[in-house]
Amino acid sequence: MAKTKSITKAPALAKADVAKTGKQKLAAAAPSAPGIDIGIKEGERKKIADGLSRYQADAFTLYLKTHNFHWNVTGSMFNSLHAMFETQYTEQWAALDEVAERIRALGFNAPGSYREFAALTSIPEEPGLTNSADWREMVRQLVVANEAVCRTARQVLDVADDADDAPTEDLMTQRLQTHEKYAWMLRSLLQ
Repeated sequence: MAKTKSITKAPALAKADVAKTGKQKLAAAAPSAPGIDIGIKEGERKKIADGLSRYQADAFTLYLKTHNFHWNVTGSMFNSLHAMFETQYTEQWAALDEVAERIRALGFNAPGSYREFAALTSIPEEPGLTNSADWREMVRQLVVANEAVCRTARQVLDVADDADDAPTEDLMTQRLQTHEKYAWMLRSLLQ
């Protein structure tokens, strides 16, 4: 009679165990991210990021208001204001990304929800227009909102200056130039 060998197979690893083992190996092999050391202390970076978040909320609220007015402007100034508002909100949209990326570079999350923006902004939101406001009122609101963005940018600029944060200073200086120009151009329509 022939002897039969009893072959015992190792129990098959469950897929979850294989995945876990693979992830453990990858985690062990991958270095963890180093802390942020860009020459600005964490407390100062936090103050700057908080200021940039308030700026971002004001800028986003202004963007929405400008876009809303672009869609809803009527009257004798329709063509010129429709085009002007489009130019402004398009530029503002691109700038929002730059600010969010600066907040991230400082090591903090950028605000990105309506709830966060509503809690941080100093600009009253336009509730929506069932009856469109007169173009003069739209322009007046945009002057006031651009000036509010300027005030917030100046506050951030001061904090960034105290921390010797040249990139944030540069960004806020650029934004100030833009929003001061927008406020001037819009105000000129009402004079």
